[in-house]
Amino acid sequence: MKIKIRKSPTADTRTCDFRNVNRETLLDSSIQHIEDVRQGLKAFRRMLNEAADRHDHDKISGIDWFLHDFKTGFEETGWWDNHRKVNRHHLEMPDGVPDDVNLIDVLDYIADCVMAGMARSGSVRPLELPVHVLAKAFQNTAKLLEAQVVVYNDDGEADVP
Repeated sequence: MKIKIRKSPTADTRTCDFRNVNRETLLDSSIQHIEDVRQGLKAFRRMLNEAADRHDHDKISGIDWFLHDFKTGFEETGWWDNHRKVNRHHLEMPDGVPDDVNLIDVLDYIADCVMAGMARSGSVRPLELPVHVLAKAFQNTAKLLEAQVVVYNDDGEADVP
């Protein structure tokens, strides 16, 4: 779903002649910016909801395969190997990190580990995430949001750079 925002060059001293911006313009631009940020955060909320809805889906759809490997103590790992490919949150393992890893995946990983640890043993094991994975997730999340934004001019036409 695209996020539609209007062009707003007057709320930042880097994009306008700040000496010529009056109170009303600055207030309008600030209100617009706040609403734009709300739309961005709502997009993240939608992404989190989608991640929650699909979390570990293969534990249900592939329950027989899961059970088979589980009963071997995961000496047979076909299900587990596939699980890391079809889910985005096993970030502690190199083959569990998608190329387009993002902060939604990081939050999914944290929720997975905390909930599993608390429910199964009453404690959470130390979580580790390589710094380069976190940095990549940060950059990819910004790109993910940017790709969803369409900026419109006052005339209603998309502002294509």
